[in-house]
Amino acid sequence: MKEAEPNNKVLLGMSGGTDSSVAALLLQDAGYEVTGITFRFYEKGNDTEYLEDTRTLCERLGIPHLTYDVRGTFRKTIIDYFINEYMAGHTPVPCTLCNNYLKWPLLKRISDEMGIYHFATGHYVRRRLINGYYHITTGADPDKDQSFFLWGLPQEILQRMLLPMGNLTKARVREIAAERGFLKAAHKRDSLGVCFCPMDYRTFLHKELPEGSILPGKFFDEMGNFIARHKGYPFYTIGQRRGLGIDLNRAVFVKEIIPAENKVILSDLKALEKTEMRLKEWRITNPALLLNKDDIIVKIRYRKQANRCTVTLQPDNTLHVQLHEPLTAIAPGQAAAFYRDDVVLGGGIII
Repeated sequence: MKEAEPNNKVLLGMSGGTDSSVAALLLQDAGYEVTGITFRFYEKGNDTEYLEDTRTLCERLGIPHLTYDVRGTFRKTIIDYFINEYMAGHTPVPCTLCNNYLKWPLLKRISDEMGIYHFATGHYVRRRLINGYYHITTGADPDKDQSFFLWGLPQEILQRMLLPMGNLTKARVREIAAERGFLKAAHKRDSLGVCFCPMDYRTFLHKELPEGSILPGKFFDEMGNFIARHKGYPFYTIGQRRGLGIDLNRAVFVKEIIPAENKVILSDLKALEKTEMRLKEWRITNPALLLNKDDIIVKIRYRKQANRCTVTLQPDNTLHVQLHEPLTAIAPGQAAAFYRDDVVLGGGIII
């Protein structure tokens, strides 16, 4: 498909929430010809209020609004992946997968079909051109920064994206919505967690899987000694301490999950420390800025965690991450994102 030629048109992904609503206002203020699009990814209890809210907002702004039903694709590529990863004893990262391989590529594809050059969302991130490559950089609001989820976007997307929320705090965004008379948008609650599973994933697995898919099993220590029974290995993640349902005279953590035997291995925290990890399905924006450097920061969690490391490319096309200090709770399936200062350099999935 031929890419759209540069113009002042922008396709804005809109969810009906505060952020994308204010993004529409700001893009209009900047002189862009905005078209809103709402992806129907998942609708709990067939709730479509978000569609009505977005349609009403677009009518007030005088901009076209499209809906695009991708519930089938979302089910196959995101929800099924989420379930299968837990059943494999892994810790999935659905928001990373969705952004890098579904949401942003869809925005680009539909923009090209419509002859719209730019596409945008309400993500709290920024973008910077460094040595000829566009990079995602952290947003101005550290509590809302979403850069961790966008390490996998290619240049063909990065060069055309617009990010109107990157320089704003969430508090200021709510003020803008209120000042402009969009009171419902101003006071909407932030979405928390995974969109299709905002609370405890265990309840979601119980609902989605056939009865008998998850069976009780056994906790063991590192020496193979039986400790207690558990509710089923998919209900536990590497590094977990709370919610184990056992009462010992010491703190223990999940060290290993063995799906084939329905075993969960427990240990003290020190035994979880690792000084290296490997990544698959990686993407690096500019290898010259990342590989074999000693000033790289790796994050394996969305918030409040960062470790220095050195990254090298291996003959089997995996990335080897040598940590400068030990790190606990490294779980297969998790995402790892690489930074230098506020710049996202790439990332991958932990093996």
